[in-house]
Amino acid sequence: MNKFILGKKIGMTTVYDEKGAQNLTLIECFSKVSLLRTKEKDGYESVQISLQKTGKRAVRKEFRIENSTWKTGDEISVELFLPGEKVFVTGITKAKGFQGVVKRHGFKGGPKSHGHKHNLRAPGSIGSGFPEHVTKGKRMAGRMGGTKATSQNLKIILVDKEKKIIGVKGAVPGIAGTVVAVYKK
Repeated sequence: MNKFILGKKIGMTTVYDEKGAQNLTLIECFSKVSLLRTKEKDGYESVQISLQKTGKRAVRKEFRIENSTWKTGDEISVELFLPGEKVFVTGITKAKGFQGVVKRHGFKGGPKSHGHKHNLRAPGSIGSGFPEHVTKGKRMAGRMGGTKATSQNLKIILVDKEKKIIGVKGAVPGIAGTVVAVYKK
């Protein structure tokens, strides 16, 4: 990876230009280099960057890179990215809590009539004759969301260096205020 930055998702907006309406996700980026790892000392080369959150905690992410020219304390600017480039955006998805099988896995549910009272959103049979236990990985109700996800090949439409904002076409994981990593492989 040769280009990377941490930012905070602001939200989505629509921009109108000669191509028509484009839906953008705005990311406010302000990060700096907090640590350098070298092959001699750590066994691999990487750059660790940090983003100071609104609270007391700083978020850090490490990117492997060879022959780095970065120094500790360097500020990473949004000017690193150019409009038209395709990037990857990684973040934590929106957590939805404990959900049933209809919402979590898209099951159809049971019939709505003919003696089927109170089992409209039930999963149905989960067992089998052999091996007489619920197999591992069975799609059942449980916690949904709150996992790491990556949106790939998002096109950068807007780079505002005064406001430190990057606008990418499409949706990125997480809710407004979530920390995301923007990088190019």
